[in-house]
Amino acid sequence: MTGSQKHIIGMVFYPGMTALDMVGPHQVFSALPGVQIYRLWKTSDPIKTDDGMVILPDTTFENCPPLDVICVGGGLGQAAVVDDPETLDFFRKQGSTAKFITSVCGGSEFLAKAGLLQGYRAATHWTAREQLAKLGVEVSTDRVVVDRNRITGGGVTAGIDFGLTIANILCGEEVAKIIQLLMEYNPAPPFDVGSPEKAGAELVAKAMLFMQGISTLELAKSVS
Repeated sequence: MTGSQKHIIGMVFYPGMTALDMVGPHQVFSALPGVQIYRLWKTSDPIKTDDGMVILPDTTFENCPPLDVICVGGGLGQAAVVDDPETLDFFRKQGSTAKFITSVCGGSEFLAKAGLLQGYRAATHWTAREQLAKLGVEVSTDRVVVDRNRITGGGVTAGIDFGLTIANILCGEEVAKIIQLLMEYNPAPPFDVGSPEKAGAELVAKAMLFMQGISTLELAKSVS
């Protein structure tokens, strides 16, 4: 594909999603030539993410045109949405014609439950690998997985790697490299514990408890 082609990208936002799952790739996609991005949800009401950010969708499922790329992320609040019939129907409808069916983090669960990942390898957040495998998906520990026209990213920050991978597919390596440079995407984390394989069992156990505590706090806020 060349940069002169027009690409229509739909990014699904929902209450309780993790903002960076989608903000990272959105930053990449917004720099691509000839791209139209739709920020999608069932309604045009403001969406509060799991970190308190508020995002305003500009297109509803009903008004969404056929997409070249459909994308969804994960989040602490996805359990309340991931079995929603209207949402899964939207993925099935767009997935039947989209050139690329994609996700970041726990968003792969939406695709799996819509029947779009059976027979494919896919990535997800490390805490969700077991759940995704139960849905009949071949789960990978890779940061980004490309399996034919299914492109999936691991957890949260993997969305930038994922976005650059799609930029390369849609517009070529040079464009993707330019975007990476302009974003100054040159990771140099202070700690080498960004995956469970590197972090070790003790830190993983503590992280799981920490995450459960955040989920409990968010639940308490929602019912107070």
